[in-house]
Order: sequence, then C-alpha cells, then structure tokens
Amino acid sequence: MTTAMRRLEPDGFYQVGLLEPRFAEVLRRHGEPPSRKRPGGFETVLKIIVQQQVSIASADAIWRRLRQGLGTVNPKAVLAHDDDALRAFGLSRQKASYARSLAESVASGQLNFRKLRGMPDEAVIEDLIRIKGIGRWTAEIYLLAVMQRPDIWPAADIALMEGARDLLGLPERPSIKEMPALAEPWRPYRTYAARLLWLHYRHINRRKTAG
Repeated sequence: MTTAMRRLEPDGFYQVGLLEPRFAEVLRRHGEPPSRKRPGGFETVLKIIVQQQVSIASADAIWRRLRQGLGTVNPKAVLAHDDDALRAFGLSRQKASYARSLAESVASGQLNFRKLRGMPDEAVIEDLIRIKGIGRWTAEIYLLAVMQRPDIWPAADIALMEGARDLLGLPERPSIKEMPALAEPWRPYRTYAARLLWLHYRHINRRKTAG
C-alpha cells in the first residue's frame, strides 16, 4: 500500500504530538477527538455539499428537511425532483443544481465510489472535483472522514485556520495560501493534526460562549 493510500493508525495522535508538542498538550487536556468516520457513497457527499458555507445548526436543519422530502437519499430520488422541489426541501438554488449534478454523475457511472477506494489521495480529489459543486475542501473531507486517509489537510477550512491561530499563537488567522506550508512539518500525520485543531477550536468556542 502506498503512502497516499495508508489508513489511520492507532498511534497517529501520539506521532503528531511528537512533531508538535502543542498537539500533545491538546491530547493531554481533552483526550482523543471523537471519530469523524462517515459511511461512504452518495448520501455522505450530498450531506457534505449541504454543509458547505453554512453553520452546523443550519446544515443540520436543511439536511433533516431534505431527507424528509426525498424519503430515500439516493440519486434516483434526487433526479425525481426538479430544482424547485429541491429548493422547497431547503436547498439553495445553487445547491439544488449541485445535488442534481452529483446524482447524474453517480447514476451515469461517471463517479464510482468503489473505484475511489484503491486510488491515491490526489487522484481521488481529481476524480471528485470534476463534479459540479464538489471543490477541493469537499473532496478532502471525504478522504479524511470516509476513506480514513491519515495525511489530509483541508487548508480552506475556517475552523482549522482559527484553531491553528489560537493554538500556535499566531498574530492573525493564516490564509488559505499559508495553510499548506504551516502543516508541512506534520506530514505524514496531517489528518491527526486537523482533528486535534478541530477539537481545540470547539473548546475555545465553548469558552467564548461561556464567557
């Protein structure tokens, strides 16, 4: 198995803690982050699209309405509804278009989730971003959460940026362009770094809310 196709390792958090002591401190303070494991396939990618650029609470509410409206979340169910119907289920005009594009790609065989399993990280990303509505962030979240790849770094993730700013004591939030270089020393364990930063971000948010 190539490095790009490795799966999560039991000691990954320990290893990234050796590379960056502040990660070890997050681990000591809060324990291991909750699993981000998700089932693979159409429904998961559609849900990640729904979650794009909205709050967690908003995404959850939209997803509940969409699931109820569709009955069964699969390509056939999506293609059975026009964009107006999908918008009535809570999707924006843009995301309704993305949902149909995803459904068409899966139904036609252009996107084959089983085939993705044996592909290196960058090849998976390239295959996914061909689909309208799937950008690099969505593809990286799929690699990290579904395919359990150990060295994924979703550089465009705002929570990661804020978590890194706070934990590393940076003067300001790193930009998307700065994020890859920031995580370079944490290879090949960047998935673990991301999960620890998300955990740290959740805790600093709770402190702000409590304060």
